[in-house]
Amino acid sequence: MLQRTHSTAGVLAAECVLLYYDVPLWSWETAGALLLGCFAGPLADIDKPGSVMAKLFFPLSALLKLLKIHHRTLTHSIIFMALIAMAASPIPELYYWTFVLAYASHPLIDLLNEQGVALFWPIRKKVRLLPKFVAIDTGSKTEALFCFVLLCVCIWLPVRSLWMDWF
Repeated sequence: MLQRTHSTAGVLAAECVLLYYDVPLWSWETAGALLLGCFAGPLADIDKPGSVMAKLFFPLSALLKLLKIHHRTLTHSIIFMALIAMAASPIPELYYWTFVLAYASHPLIDLLNEQGVALFWPIRKKVRLLPKFVAIDTGSKTEALFCFVLLCVCIWLPVRSLWMDWF
C-alpha cells in the first residue's frame, strides 16, 4: 500500500482512540493524536528504500538495509510491534494507544496486499488475508478506492460524534 493509504489508516486508528477516550474534537490532544496517527501509520515502511519514512529516518533505514532486513519483514512483524509498544510505554496513555494502533494498522492493511507480510518474522513465510485474485495491488485503482473508503470513515466518525452530541 502507498503512504497515503497508511497515513489515512493511522488517522482512523487515532480517531478510534480519541472516541474511546471521549476526547473533545476541538482540542490540542485531538490535534496531537491525529498528527501522531498520520505519522505512525506509514512508519513501518522505514524498511523500504526510497519511502518517505526511509528518507526521514535515513540512518535507521540504512542500518536495516545493511542488516539485509527486507520490506514487510521485521518492521511489519508481531515481534517488532510488541517491541515498539514496550518502547513507547512511557508516553501518556492517549498517545501511547494512538501510536501503537496506528503503527499496527500498517501491517494489518498490508495483509490485504497480494505480497503479504512476514507477520511471524523471523519465520520468512508471508501471510495475506485475501486470495491473490482479489488482493489489493499497491498503487492500483482498488487501493485508491480502499483509501477513499478509509477517508470517508475518517470524516464520518467525527461528524457522527458531533451529531450525537448535538441531538
